[in-house]
Amino acid sequence: MKCPFCGSVENKVIDSRLSQGDEVTRRRRECEGCARRFTTYERIELVLPLVVKKDARREPFDRLKVMAGLRRACEKRPVAWEQLDKLVDQIERALVESGEKEIDSSRIGEEVMRGLKELDQVAYVRFASVYRSFKDIHEFMAELSQLLTHPKGDSE
Repeated sequence: MKCPFCGSVENKVIDSRLSQGDEVTRRRRECEGCARRFTTYERIELVLPLVVKKDARREPFDRLKVMAGLRRACEKRPVAWEQLDKLVDQIERALVESGEKEIDSSRIGEEVMRGLKELDQVAYVRFASVYRSFKDIHEFMAELSQLLTHPKGDSE
């Protein structure tokens, strides 16, 4: 591991802990060159399916892209980043467990919306308004009516 301060590759691990539901290992390190401390995070690299975009392009699943969309939707909302990280972990796990080699981006979007609906309904509406590209106010109002009728994804 390269020191972010001096560039030395000589360092020692001072402390290791599991975090984020035992999915990530947090390591506190000390550089033997400059004696400064820094933290690294280790996550198991999962074999994720390719994402098939609306225009039929295929690209690797990008956790950071999903997280950026969630953060925009939750801006100035009482949702902790840890909750968003946990939601992305759940989506990744579901993708891996599906065993599919390719998955439509729309399925990922629907999973994100399902999770947001549970976390924060305002963030859900924000995300849905961009993701679903409502054509007019009537489509938007229909989505809001559905949310008021079935909060948190209740089917009946």
